Amino acid sequence: MTGVTHVAVGDGEAGMRLDRWFRTRFSHVAHSHFSRLLRTGQVRLDGKRCKGGARLEAGQVVRLPPLPDAPPERAHRCANSGDAAGLRVLHIDEEILVIDKPSGLAVQGGSGVARHLDGMLDGLRFDAAERPRLVHRLDRDTSGVLVLARSLAAARALQRCFRNGEVEKTYWALVAGVPALPDDGSLSMPLARKGAPGRERVEVSDGDGRHAVTVARIVETAGRTAAWLELKPLTGRTHQLRAHCAAIGHPILGDGKYGGRRAFLRQATSVKRLHLHARSLKLAHPGSGTLAVCSCLPDDLRRSWDLFGFRVP
Repeated sequence: MTGVTHVAVGDGEAGMRLDRWFRTRFSHVAHSHFSRLLRTGQVRLDGKRCKGGARLEAGQVVRLPPLPDAPPERAHRCANSGDAAGLRVLHIDEEILVIDKPSGLAVQGGSGVARHLDGMLDGLRFDAAERPRLVHRLDRDTSGVLVLARSLAAARALQRCFRNGEVEKTYWALVAGVPALPDDGSLSMPLARKGAPGRERVEVSDGDGRHAVTVARIVETAGRTAAWLELKPLTGRTHQLRAHCAAIGHPILGDGKYGGRRAFLRQATSVKRLHLHARSLKLAHPGSGTLAVCSCLPDDLRRSWDLFGFRVP
């Protein structure tokens, strides 16, 4: 990197220590070199001298002097380390890592699943002593916000939040048709797993089903053809959003498992995947305060939203 540069701290980087932020962005630069830059005042925060332990705030500006470029061979190794470098990081601090999971990436392995997030966790250590830990899941075909714990203590705290329903999760979905929702938007239908192993699906079942509640809101509609829904699951059942949408007769687009042919509209044939995106997540941070993270629509889903004329912020 040549010349003095000024780098703004992103929303997802708020709360990080300056030295950790620097190592995340410039891992090829030795810590001793960075310490020397701090001591001599060449690295500054909002124009002022600072220490490596300074906590960053979104919008602050870090002044950086010329830095050595990463060796080409090192850059190549990082880009291919378990495919993890291709994952977009939405937030990182000492206890939590939040990534933007792409559609098609399974969270854990299984029969016939060769590539999965669990197999990439070593590549997501950054400078942590421990391997990140999974604390919740997203379906393989669902994209968006996924939280990882960077320590055992953080994992226990986060798992407790998810288990106790103390996490506010918001999803965006496109569904076939326009549903007539209850006044409060509440879809309360017990769900149970049915079918033989390997061919299981979740269905509404009053007899042996487990309590499941989703709050749905219509954001926009395209005539009577399709609707953009905001979905907030108050419980965390497997395939809950997919099963609930299918049960009211309006399956999520691309969801052949639960919607059959009804889930594939003639007007939306270019995007061949589940139109479900984990838009945002809000929870108590294991350290202190609250963490809220948001993920933009990926390019493929944006094409479908644009096709129906929906105005994405």
